[in-house]
Amino acid sequence: MAVVEDGGILKEVKMTFANQTGTWKPVIGGGGGDTYNPVLTGTILTFFSAPGGAPIGLAFDGTNLINCDAATDMIYVHNGVSASILASFATPSGSSSGLTFDGTNLISCDSATGMIYVHNGISASILTSFAAPGGAPSGLAFDGTNLISCSNTTDTIYVHNGVSASTLTSFAAPGTSPSGLAFDGTNLISCDSGTDRIYTHNGISASILASFATPGGSPFGLAFNGTASFISSDIATDRIYVHEILWRKVVS
Repeated sequence: MAVVEDGGILKEVKMTFANQTGTWKPVIGGGGGDTYNPVLTGTILTFFSAPGGAPIGLAFDGTNLINCDAATDMIYVHNGVSASILASFATPSGSSSGLTFDGTNLISCDSATGMIYVHNGISASILTSFAAPGGAPSGLAFDGTNLISCSNTTDTIYVHNGVSASTLTSFAAPGTSPSGLAFDGTNLISCDSGTDRIYTHNGISASILASFATPGGSPFGLAFNGTASFISSDIATDRIYVHEILWRKVVS
C-alpha cells in the first residue's frame, strides 16, 4: 500500500490488483465512513489483447467489461476484466463507436448511422433508438441520471435529458477528436484520438482538472466500474489497458 498525505488535507491511497481474474479492490485505511474520490493515472497495471482487433468502445456492467469492435462489428462481454469472453453478439448497425451501461441496459452508438441504441439488457435486442445530437457519436457515458455523448464531427460533449434525444447542455471537448467517455461517480472522463490524451473533467463541464498521455497512442474507449477499475482501449495496439487509480480522501 502506498499512502501520500498533502498538508494534512488530502490522502492518496493506491489500489492493488487482487487476483488474476480481473477483480480489483482498494487497499485503504482510516476506518469506516471515509469518502474517497478516484484519481486516474497513466500507470498501467496490466493489459490484454482485444478479442476482435479494433476495440472502439468500452462499458462496465458492475461485474463484467463489455467492448465493441470496429473490425468485427461485434460486442463482447468479458469475464470480469480479462481477455476471457463470456458472450458476443452483433452490433445493431455495423459501425458501433461507443458503449455505456445505465444500470439495466447496455447503450451503444453508431458513428455511421448517427444513432444511439438502447439494448434490452445486455443483448442484441434493441428497445429503442434515437438520433445522436452531433450526428456522428464517438463515445457514451452515464452519470446515474443522464446519458452523455460526444461527437468527433462537432468536437462537442452533450448531456442528454435522461436517456433520450433531448439534451440539457453541451460544451466543447478538450481535444479535437473526442473518442470515448466514462463517468467515475464525480467527474466525467474523456479521451481524444487527436491529442492522444485522457482528460479528467471538473464534474461534467468543459473545465479540466488533469490529463495524461494514453498508453497506446490511439484511444477509442473508456470504462470505470464505480469502485475500482479504470480501463481504456486502443485501436492502434488492439489492446485493453487497466490503469492504476489513486484514492484521495479529505482528512478532517
